[in-house]
Amino acid sequence: MNSRFLRFPGGKAKVVTLSYDDGVLADKRLMEIMKKNGLKGTFNISYGCFTSEEDAPNRTKVPGRLTYNEAKALYVDDDFEIACHGYNHPHLAMCDTAVACGQVLNDRIALEKMFGRPIHGMAYPFGSVNDDVAEICRLCGIWYSRVVKSKGDFGLPNDWLRLTPTCHHNDPRLPEMIEEFINMKPSFAPRMFFLWGHSYEFDSKENWNVIEDFAQKLGNRDDIWYATNMELYLAWRDFHQLESSADGNTIFNPTCRTVWFADRPGNLYKVGPGETLHI
Repeated sequence: MNSRFLRFPGGKAKVVTLSYDDGVLADKRLMEIMKKNGLKGTFNISYGCFTSEEDAPNRTKVPGRLTYNEAKALYVDDDFEIACHGYNHPHLAMCDTAVACGQVLNDRIALEKMFGRPIHGMAYPFGSVNDDVAEICRLCGIWYSRVVKSKGDFGLPNDWLRLTPTCHHNDPRLPEMIEEFINMKPSFAPRMFFLWGHSYEFDSKENWNVIEDFAQKLGNRDDIWYATNMELYLAWRDFHQLESSADGNTIFNPTCRTVWFADRPGNLYKVGPGETLHI
């Protein structure tokens, strides 16, 4: 075997994932649309920005951030991942090193206590990142972190601490990108549609039809895997942890999950946790 290409569970070559920021009231409607259409995704939260219970009745304008109790009750479904977003949502690249460290680590610690699970994902507030910030995130146990500048294509990332989405939901090219993604048939490298935004933008722009159309067209399809950002990262990481013999014909999977891959002729393989595959 000369080449291996990642495939997702079931041998699928395409994945759709969503990433939405700030922990706001409109997330509830977005989650309902996602669940109806089989979509999965990640919600990025700044623990220090919850609305207080006292101020909650006065939320009349967007963004309408959730209270602690509302968020804890809302983000309980396994189809949705919780990730960090900076404790107070600062421009991390404009912070002193110690402040940036605290913003990442304290957000992670607080959210882990809140939801009772390890959290290793993140989205940069305002997309603010430089080499120092990316290294701070790595040292604080962040495995991936999403930026805001989109790339407009369907390739998987090379740098997971600068995880680049396909597009924002307000991108005017979104309808044509949806059609392109539906019609493509990847032969080698897998393809990813990574959509990001803020759910309160659907309220402010009165364009919930945008995400409803996206979900209806790309959701509930047999040829697409639906994943949270972390599930996508783990699939990529597990694939790259496969161990190969010198001739490439013996593959050992040291991970705890089944890994799928294809070769250049298009043959599909899977290797279970701790298993060795002879091709």
